[in-house]
Amino acid sequence: MFGHTNEPVTLSRDVRAIVIPAGEELLLREGTSGFITQALGGSFTIYLDGNLFRIAGADADALGKEPVPPPDVPDDPTDADIEAVIWEQLSTCYDPEIPVNIVDLGLIYRCNVKSLGNGQRSVDVDMTLTAPGCGMGEILVQDAQEKIGVIPTVADVRVQLVFDPPWHQGMMSEEARLQTGLM
Repeated sequence: MFGHTNEPVTLSRDVRAIVIPAGEELLLREGTSGFITQALGGSFTIYLDGNLFRIAGADADALGKEPVPPPDVPDDPTDADIEAVIWEQLSTCYDPEIPVNIVDLGLIYRCNVKSLGNGQRSVDVDMTLTAPGCGMGEILVQDAQEKIGVIPTVADVRVQLVFDPPWHQGMMSEEARLQTGLM
């Protein structure tokens, strides 16, 4: 598997986690021991008792890690400034099974920033999955929504899963194809 760090970890408190790749949420108990296999973009993939779990960055303290702070934006940002920060934030959303972000995977089809006229903005994003039946789809959508939602001046975020056009490996960045050995 890509991204193995195999850093030992013991949970310091009960924490909500998502089973990979099923996408089901459950509670992991304080004192449970395992390994952090991937720590990218503020979220963590951990290996416990033969299973992989995703723990959100907001719960990093349960792993003895620091939560990721919200992104900085310029004073009096333009819509273009906010869109640039959105793309930066989306590039911190990682597929929990491979160490490639959803931007480099080519999963983001559209990002639209609309000013609401009161200094606040609405954001619409269309994204896809590498496979339509992926159990982690809603988790990746939620991760994208949360990462965009913490950006100052963003009041409303909608991330929609779309499957047209179907994703293919040619949509990946050159860097992602190199990283996954597909080049």
